[in-house]
Amino acid sequence: MGGIAAISMVKEMAFFAYSVKDVPKARAFYEGVLGLRPGGLVSDHWVEFDVGNTTFGVGNGEPLGYVPGKSTGAVFEVDDINAVRERLKESGSEVSEVHDNPSCLSCFTNDPEGNRFAIHQRKA
Repeated sequence: MGGIAAISMVKEMAFFAYSVKDVPKARAFYEGVLGLRPGGLVSDHWVEFDVGNTTFGVGNGEPLGYVPGKSTGAVFEVDDINAVRERLKESGSEVSEVHDNPSCLSCFTNDPEGNRFAIHQRKA
């Protein structure tokens, strides 16, 4: 690359973070509806959840320029997409139909503040 030595600058994903105004409500949703486990940092301003080998956090990111309710990109792996989809619907969430792709199933929804995410199930 033009004389620049190849240096591995990124070694892993540190965490995903979604911006919300009401952190306790977001915690109740992600913990109570999706069953995520709170991790190392939990307060009324920031909550981290342990999700596999990474961390998913929710907090008010407005001071950093992150508008609550506008986050996207998180995809949570599940064992039974239909059961999780029903649980989301029972919580009042609008959930898309399940998309059947060659290697996986997925559907999309929003948290109570409008942050978009997906649930995903790999096919055997």
